[in-house]
Amino acid sequence: MRMRGASDLPGGKPAGVTPVRVETAVGAELAGSRSGPARHDELKLCGLAAVRARFARDPASIKRLFFDKETGQRVGIICKVLAKEKKIYRQVEPDELEKISGSIHHGGIVAVVYAPPLRTPTGEDLRAWAKRGEPLLVLDRIGNAHNLGAVARTAAFFGVPRLVIPDDAAAARPNDAAYRVAEGGFEHLEVWRVPSLVAFAKELTAVGYEVVGAATRGGRLGAKRGEGTPPTSESGKATAKPVALVLGNEEQGLAADVTAACTRLVTIPGSGKVESLNVSVAAAVLMWELQAKH
Repeated sequence: MRMRGASDLPGGKPAGVTPVRVETAVGAELAGSRSGPARHDELKLCGLAAVRARFARDPASIKRLFFDKETGQRVGIICKVLAKEKKIYRQVEPDELEKISGSIHHGGIVAVVYAPPLRTPTGEDLRAWAKRGEPLLVLDRIGNAHNLGAVARTAAFFGVPRLVIPDDAAAARPNDAAYRVAEGGFEHLEVWRVPSLVAFAKELTAVGYEVVGAATRGGRLGAKRGEGTPPTSESGKATAKPVALVLGNEEQGLAADVTAACTRLVTIPGSGKVESLNVSVAAAVLMWELQAKH
């Protein structure tokens, strides 16, 4: 749907709105112009899809907005809201937009936003998720922010409501690069952080989750280890536990102790010509198989 009100004036400035200007020359210390987040509690969202998704979910979280001339003609409504709140928005030249975003892959627009905190779930949270039968995606030290963003985009596509990462230095965080690749996917996900994936997997099992680990070999799709039929309720109807899918590190796969904490392992069958898929591709295949068809 086309955003109206943005092309009424030259330069993409919405009609009836006085732009809030930044009195800073190109190349000077423009707020949020350095590579990486300007502050620890800020993120830079690049690309129209990501910016629109954040605006739709939480417009108040947008602190500053920068865009090129072409993209400015498509964000009139966002500019009107920012103007009403006396927040900064500005049309800039492409080279300045690259400096603001810290990337050449800015997609013509950059929003500096408040970064959501990474919370740790409680036992009450886990019981509530299990009671509602909601799937969960757990990442064991996924180290590449681009992979994290691609996984988040896929999870949002399939309607997975939350993603869990470990409090580990080897694990990528939802940073600027991850948000750029996700193209708005993070706006539909809750991201949580846990101190120990092993303990977390055991807690999930205790509240009723089936913790499924993705392995390059040794697992299978379709049946639990040692079981040929699904569990049944007292009425005799087949029941299905909610699935927590665990994906391992790009180079090392699942850690041995995390593997042992899973209730079963799955392996995507392939031709054998290459050992494995990229983790974001594997995530898509397994989310479809285990959750969309669940």
